[in-house]
Amino acid sequence: MQETRQNRICRLLQKELSLIFQSQTRAMRGVMVSVTRVRVSPDLSICTAYLSIFPSEKSEELLQNIQRNTSQVRYELGTRVRNQLRIIPELRFFIDDSLDYIERIDELLQK
Repeated sequence: MQETRQNRICRLLQKELSLIFQSQTRAMRGVMVSVTRVRVSPDLSICTAYLSIFPSEKSEELLQNIQRNTSQVRYELGTRVRNQLRIIPELRFFIDDSLDYIERIDELLQK
């Protein structure tokens, strides 16, 4: 169970990461990246972010691109939260496919 400080940092990181991805994907038409969930390790050294990417056909390609540019994302995150956090956590990104899962269940129920 996460503590209050971890929850507060999770919310801060989720907000800032979503703003970073929003500004980076603004140039790409028809692509949207949203941060659905963020988890932070108890020692605040590792941040695991779950991303929902639309359209889902491009999700693997965009995730690989994000993982290649993790250091740039971490640097930009550091400039945004440097007054709130002493150490910027290591970033790990995963695809959140819960919406695709829900959509698939709805399709099966319609049949």
